[in-house]
Amino acid sequence: MNRFLSKDFLSGLMFIAFGLIAIYFGQKLAQGTAVRMGPGYVPRMLSYILLGLGGLICVVALISGGEPAEKPKWKPITMVTIGIVCFALLFERAGLLPALIVLIFIASLGGEEFKLTEVIGNMVVLAILCTLVFKVGLGMNISIVQGIW
Repeated sequence: MNRFLSKDFLSGLMFIAFGLIAIYFGQKLAQGTAVRMGPGYVPRMLSYILLGLGGLICVVALISGGEPAEKPKWKPITMVTIGIVCFALLFERAGLLPALIVLIFIASLGGEEFKLTEVIGNMVVLAILCTLVFKVGLGMNISIVQGIW
């Protein structure tokens, strides 16, 4: 029973669950062939890769044992989830920059150490990188700050 509660076995089960969920939600997409790929081809292949890796990780965990799983830490999981939801709600209403700042601030509250200077540094660097990648590099039609740019 201890092998079924190891970190490796549980992470393998998580991979398998994500693969099955992706296959379920992508089943209505046309798969196509390797030459003429449909919109469901790549997601389905990635799902199969997740299933295979998850199965392999589970088998290796059952054979070798592994570290027992710890009790989950709920503060980081909760704060990151809240940050992602806030980002999704703010992105279209306020723009990329405010949504990103809120995401980084809320998610950083979930950590053991909170240093405001490091968080502000992360905000600046990620804001510059996201602006360069998405707005300038890819030319996406997103607003950096709603109503301004």
